[in-house]
Amino acid sequence: MDVFETIHGHRSIRSYRSDPVAESLLTEVLEAGVRASSSGNMQTFSVIVSRDPAMRERLYRPHMEQEMVRQAPLVLTFCADFRRMRKWLRINDAPDNFDDFFAFLVAAVDAILVSQNVALAAEAKGLGICYMGSTLANADQIGEILELPPGVFPVVGFVMGWPDEDPVPRDRLPLKGLVHVETYHDHSDDEIREIYRDRDKAGWDRYMSIPRLRTLVEEAGVENLAQIYTVVKYTREGHARYSQNVLNYLRQQGFLET
Repeated sequence: MDVFETIHGHRSIRSYRSDPVAESLLTEVLEAGVRASSSGNMQTFSVIVSRDPAMRERLYRPHMEQEMVRQAPLVLTFCADFRRMRKWLRINDAPDNFDDFFAFLVAAVDAILVSQNVALAAEAKGLGICYMGSTLANADQIGEILELPPGVFPVVGFVMGWPDEDPVPRDRLPLKGLVHVETYHDHSDDEIREIYRDRDKAGWDRYMSIPRLRTLVEEAGVENLAQIYTVVKYTREGHARYSQNVLNYLRQQGFLET
């Protein structure tokens, strides 16, 4: 597929056929992935491929019991990884300057760039993927299951397999709300309303069209899409809990030493 066709055709796939992904195809997709840009060409990331049904079953709960974790033949976890780099420094008598939060951010960017390369390569081959925010939210639980040593931290992950659904691409905000020229333009309230006008309708209609989601919305008594986001989906209490999880695990994995 043409790269623009692949990008514009992206959909999050949540239903998968049971057909396995051939090892040769997975290797081809991963080799494309690791060609992503990397800070200093250090490649401070690792990719963990979970194919075993027993392992995917263990990952099911920390991934918030999303059925696609059981159904898709692959779960890929992209980790910020300075452990390999730091070992290389040690055996070459080089100073180790990568035990701090900035090092984590550098490695996290590396991991995220690779993940998107892998996603695009997979979709170009007809595979489907769906990113899971639960990778970061429950990083400590996922790290324990994947036996991540200090210096390694799960940042993003997605399921991968052959799609068993054909959803329409989701809407995106217009460029005028996302792209700024020369300096940042702080939008007025009227501009914000215009930027989100189509999203407000499309998002609300989507929630109302799915019985399970409609029930959640009606039970919460919310009246618009913005309220769905912060009353139903991403609550202050939930964010506080996940933030503390991430901070605690960063400290445990050695990224908050200085």
